[in-house]
Amino acid sequence: MNFTIVPLHSSHRKKEFKSGIKLLDNYIHTQAKQDVKKMLSACFVLIDQENKVKGYYTLSNTGISRDSLPVELSAKLPKSYTDLPATLLGRLAIDESISRKGFGELLLMDALKRSYEVSKSEIGSIAVIVDPIDEKAIRFYQRYGFLLLPDSGKMFIVMKTILGLHQLT
Repeated sequence: MNFTIVPLHSSHRKKEFKSGIKLLDNYIHTQAKQDVKKMLSACFVLIDQENKVKGYYTLSNTGISRDSLPVELSAKLPKSYTDLPATLLGRLAIDESISRKGFGELLLMDALKRSYEVSKSEIGSIAVIVDPIDEKAIRFYQRYGFLLLPDSGKMFIVMKTILGLHQLT
């Protein structure tokens, strides 16, 4: 079966998507198209040959407080920045029918590559931020070099680390 990752379009069949996490399912069923239309996020979908959505992720701009970063990172940044530009990987989900077959990694690598490419040439961003939904998600992101941000529950990976991921090549 062939899959493609493309921006969300009205022709994509979203209603059949089922990740097993109601919050993520409801988002793609009812809210994603509106968020894209209102320019609140960009949504990219993994579709099959029948235009069925089998996975998705969202990206948007965000900021991160310099004080929330580890000291070893913030010490290397100009002191004039109290808030730093970042990219939010807001949601990432895979349909149960293709779960545990490497498609989560495929979507993550696509999101990180897209975020890196935009950050180096179009819109500055120091890192990609995620807000993991549960412990399983934390372990997933940690495998790719994401670090926990103290006191927030969020995780981040800096663009320089993303550049070094062998999966991006």
